[in-house]
Amino acid sequence: MAADVEPPLVLASGSPRRRELLASLGVAFTVRPAGIDETPLPGEAAEDLVRRLAVGKAQAALDVAPEADVVVLAADTVVVLEGEVLGKPADAAEARAVLRRLSGHRHVVLTGVAVARRSIGGAGLGPASSLDVEVEATAVEFRALDDDEVDRYVATGEPLDKAGSYGIQGGAGAFVASIEGDRDNVIGLGLATVRRLLAGAGVSLPS
Repeated sequence: MAADVEPPLVLASGSPRRRELLASLGVAFTVRPAGIDETPLPGEAAEDLVRRLAVGKAQAALDVAPEADVVVLAADTVVVLEGEVLGKPADAAEARAVLRRLSGHRHVVLTGVAVARRSIGGAGLGPASSLDVEVEATAVEFRALDDDEVDRYVATGEPLDKAGSYGIQGGAGAFVASIEGDRDNVIGLGLATVRRLLAGAGVSLPS
């Protein structure tokens, strides 16, 4: 059974993968996705991008939260290959092209996680509120992929809603030759980071 949490916890994400990861901590929470403009700024570094978007999502969710005392968790994930940020593909053709680029190469997955707390009242991040954000990196290397297996994977539809056009917890797990860092971070939430940030915001987690 999930542990009771005081203050209430909100996950500002519609990702089923993040929902499953957070639930695995045994903590109670509600899901309230926060939609913001995720367009990168000109010249913005990948680490700065995921940090800014995670904070922006947390802020957006906090601004509309009705609770006087509430904690919001938000995250953003990108894949970086040779300095280029690879977000979610626009269509199957783009997913195919991205996977062919990842084939046989090492890339880095960056996830920014922000936890914001409003502890007295009022909208948004007031003087009595806190905001912490961390960016976690995981290095992933794909083995060489042939065109047929890329086509079969794209045909499943799995890559279309994922940064870097793949889900390591799904069919693309077979593409991985090596991984350095937290696998959960690649899925969308590094749980050690989440535990640390939630504890700092006063959320009690089961041991």
